Amino acid sequence: MSVLVLVEHAAGGPDDVSRQALTLARGYAEAAGGPVEAVLFGADAGAAAAGLGELGVATAHVAVHDGFATHAPQAWGRTLAELIERLAPAAVIAPGSERATEAMAHAAAIADLPLAANCIEAAPGDPATVTRLRWGGSLLEQARLHGAVKLLTVAPHAVEAQPAAAPVQTTVSEFTPTLHAADLVARVSERTQTDTGGGVSLADAKAVVTGGRGVGSAEGFAPIEALAAALGGAVGCSRAVTIAGWRPHTDQVGQTGTKIAPEIYIPCGVSGATQHMAGCKGAKRILAINTDPDAPIVANADYAVIGDLHEVVPAITAEIAKARGG
Repeated sequence: MSVLVLVEHAAGGPDDVSRQALTLARGYAEAAGGPVEAVLFGADAGAAAAGLGELGVATAHVAVHDGFATHAPQAWGRTLAELIERLAPAAVIAPGSERATEAMAHAAAIADLPLAANCIEAAPGDPATVTRLRWGGSLLEQARLHGAVKLLTVAPHAVEAQPAAAPVQTTVSEFTPTLHAADLVARVSERTQTDTGGGVSLADAKAVVTGGRGVGSAEGFAPIEALAAALGGAVGCSRAVTIAGWRPHTDQVGQTGTKIAPEIYIPCGVSGATQHMAGCKGAKRILAINTDPDAPIVANADYAVIGDLHEVVPAITAEIAKARGG
């Protein structure tokens, strides 16, 4: 039996979280003794589908419908349910992004199947066994997933994306799903691009410098912004900062904000609550700057500087400029 993967894409290829989902799906499919298939939606889906062979996708199903000009979560769910009925896969796996998770929830409701979210490991069987992140990543849950077809999402940045050991030739197949008018009622009508200053988004930045309550005020973010600019990165903030109104919610890193996976993450004056750590656990390295040596963020960091961020951060920025001959 095959394993079907919902693949989100950008710039003609699968995005990072979809590559992670495909990596987990290949292991599941190998254990189940079947191929990996994919389903894609939206503009440029065909181009993205054609390049999935290096990720082990044997067949890519491209959903074609006027309703997919913008994101329509229930329509995605209906399409997944139709493919489940037609293909009878062993499992349907999706990245744990907001869009894919919502679509999978609709698919589970329509197909009357169980859904396990935020998985980091999965093994086929009847029932299947899964390991899930719970409580913002502070708890690992081992669970059994029942159902004729298993539905699960992969926790973002918890599985390292890898190419297939043996690339395959992908067969691309277009189809038009049968949608109901109600499936297209909720759709994305407009996208507004947030001004990130340097043009780098939190989700894509290789370096993120975050300010927490310890920054003290909206004006206190000036050195945070300067360091982020010096690193060519993005500025983040904690939930406490957005509640105080110092920064917009779009800058928030955490379970209820943006989940990031930069090469270097520099939280400054951030306590490191569980919800915040859930958003930055994908970072390759964490350098914490805090006056409290017992703060949770320090315990979770690879490196820590114990000191006043208003002194430490400008000093780091100055050293970077000096090293660059500035």
